[in-house]
Amino acid sequence: MIPAFQDEPPREERLTPYDERHLVTYLRLLDAHNDGADWQEAVAIIFEIDPQNEPDRARVVHSSHLERALWMSNTGYRHLLERRP
Repeated sequence: MIPAFQDEPPREERLTPYDERHLVTYLRLLDAHNDGADWQEAVAIIFEIDPQNEPDRARVVHSSHLERALWMSNTGYRHLLERRP
């Protein structure tokens, strides 16, 4: 089950509690993106949003979370590595 999500994730240049809750979501989005999956299918499966009934919201949720997932994979992961137990 996906944790509760906002239509748009944070845009901060640091790791947030929201990001931590959604690491698996980000990984799923990256996998779908890298596999060339249709964005409408991805948003329906990952976020359980019907893109036919909510096309604008589905597009915003998918694109904004994919953008954040890409940020996490290129930059944000460093914040995870900097943490000490």
